[in-house]
Amino acid sequence: MTWSQNYDPLGNLVLSELVASVPVVVLLGLLAFWHVRAQLAALAGLGAALGIAIFVYGMPASMAGMAAVNGAAFGLFPIGWIVLNAMFVYNLSVETLQVGVLQ
Repeated sequence: MTWSQNYDPLGNLVLSELVASVPVVVLLGLLAFWHVRAQLAALAGLGAALGIAIFVYGMPASMAGMAAVNGAAFGLFPIGWIVLNAMFVYNLSVETLQVGVLQ
């Protein structure tokens, strides 16, 4: 199933752009002004993005959910890869008794 995005769902390009920027504003506002933990701010931004995608842009909820899962996997895979390699380098330095070099 494919879905074609309508870039101007509200009939006014500036208003559509302002509505599309709400998730970023929510995320940054919660982090900068309300000092909410990053995990909760990210979830609030995700919720705002899903709500706007479904209710304003008319994206089917199943596709919006799968897009969120795809984005999470796409974002977490590089982080996990870096953590895995950092653990490998640390364990290698411990096994070769080169921990002092890292310190």
